[in-house]
Amino acid sequence: MNPARRCSALLSQLCAPSRGGTAARGPLSQAAGSTRCYHSAVSGGERGLKRTCPQLKPSRASNTGPASVCPMGGSSSRLFGTLAQTLNSAPLAQPEAYPEENPDQDPEELLRECEEVLQRRPARPHRSLVYPSSMAPRHKHNSSIRIMQWNILAQALGEGKDGFIRCPLDALNWEERKYLILEEILTHSPDILCLQEVDHYYDTFQPIMASLGYQGSFLAKPWSPCLDVEQNNGPDGCALFYRRSRFSLQATAHLRLSAMMLPTNQVAIVQTLSCRATGRRLCVAVTHLKARSGWERLRSVQGADLLQSLRSITSQGGPSSPEEGAGPVPLVVCGDFNAEPSEDVYRRFSSSTLRLDSAYKMLSSDGQTEPAYTSWKIRPSGESCSTLDYIWYTHDALSVDCLLDIPTEEQIGPDRLPSYHYPSDHLSLLCDLSFREGPHMLM
Repeated sequence: MNPARRCSALLSQLCAPSRGGTAARGPLSQAAGSTRCYHSAVSGGERGLKRTCPQLKPSRASNTGPASVCPMGGSSSRLFGTLAQTLNSAPLAQPEAYPEENPDQDPEELLRECEEVLQRRPARPHRSLVYPSSMAPRHKHNSSIRIMQWNILAQALGEGKDGFIRCPLDALNWEERKYLILEEILTHSPDILCLQEVDHYYDTFQPIMASLGYQGSFLAKPWSPCLDVEQNNGPDGCALFYRRSRFSLQATAHLRLSAMMLPTNQVAIVQTLSCRATGRRLCVAVTHLKARSGWERLRSVQGADLLQSLRSITSQGGPSSPEEGAGPVPLVVCGDFNAEPSEDVYRRFSSSTLRLDSAYKMLSSDGQTEPAYTSWKIRPSGESCSTLDYIWYTHDALSVDCLLDIPTEEQIGPDRLPSYHYPSDHLSLLCDLSFREGPHMLM
């Protein structure tokens, strides 16, 4: 039995049967007749997946019937929301939900499946890797670690609450949108993947990523807004995946962020990983702070709470090899902070004693300016073009080798995000990080 079927069987034993079948698909008028031409964003090495221009074939989806909301699962998935409410604000050691499995899925085969399903949609915006001129020299044995950060847009929120007025409902159909998400991940082949707004973890991402050789961890929001949507697929939350062939897990903390000693609805996953080849340790955190204007102070306090937990976790890890020397474990923090660089929570991270820096500043000419946007959407309240997503890293222990560039306004298109050619209202961020060698750590 393949992982997806095994996962579904397990859930059916735990929960009552979910509702609904597959919704009929309407014609993709904006995408019909266009082929999907692919270009590799990475050259050489195991990351270089060859992209092709397949011949136009009939889509697997039906071309008849009106576009409708795809059923997103039954209320039985609220089981996970109930379990999540048992969290407290202290770090919790969490066992992994699934045992390790030997990878049995060929990434290129799955990528071809994505291309076949999506052939009637326009291609995703082409994005290139950019190499900063200030890149620090790397030891020849010190291979980089590829980090991907992405708010993928919860299915229930995209269809039921967010109100993207320029995005056709048909473009959000989960049976195709999930392939757009997977295609983005497979194209760039990260070693560590940090996701927010995941509401299809157990039936989609966990089994698929496990079959590709990743270990995953998921933490739902205690009171997820997805649960307010009829026929939801359970609560959304944060997910963290790492490549099992590259890392072993040393410790996990599931955090419920607090503000003024009171637990909030936002969470974080923190994992300490050990590189199998070198024995060097890396602490990785993923989080999603409170959304919307008017909540700037809460985001700042949530950030302070997270930083305090990270200081404790990284200081306890200690060095794991002679090369590391004394000091805390190097740290990477990925997340949708829902905060522009002008907000106090950004200043807290950039001035922290953890010596964090934002990777995407390296795209700017002066190395000090964030991108103009990481999210661009149109809702009934108006158009929003904002920088909200970040990859923070310990700058005296890690160096940025390259970053995935940001699509232009023309590539994004006048209807903004999400769309037929991009599955989320947030852009994925990706960078390659390397451990600095001993002399560089003193700089």
